[in-house]
Amino acid sequence: MYEIIWLTFVAVLWGGTNPFIKKGGAGIEKISERTAVRQFLAELKFLFLNWKYLVPFLLNQSGSILYYLTLATMDLSIAVPITNSLTFIFTLISGKLLGENVGGKETYIGMLLILSGVALCMSDRT
Repeated sequence: MYEIIWLTFVAVLWGGTNPFIKKGGAGIEKISERTAVRQFLAELKFLFLNWKYLVPFLLNQSGSILYYLTLATMDLSIAVPITNSLTFIFTLISGKLLGENVGGKETYIGMLLILSGVALCMSDRT
């Protein structure tokens, strides 16, 4: 049961940071260098010297480490659907909080269906 709590926390870390990573990386498309290698290095410099990108990125990656550790004691057929579906929901919620357009009523119906599916997966687990 504790594994489901950890997987939910992973989904919060992944989904909650996705819109911030997107927002923090804004402007990278304006970088232009003459060669592919210089372009790559300039983009890396832009991203890793930009705290608005780097902080959410590091939080997101800490979620990946926690996910990896949780998979050692969790059934993959449960862990993957729960984490990925909840990540989608937390991405929508944090995007909405940032003022992004997340869709209409179909989006909310989809969120409800996802939560129903996760509840079914968890009820089978207990």
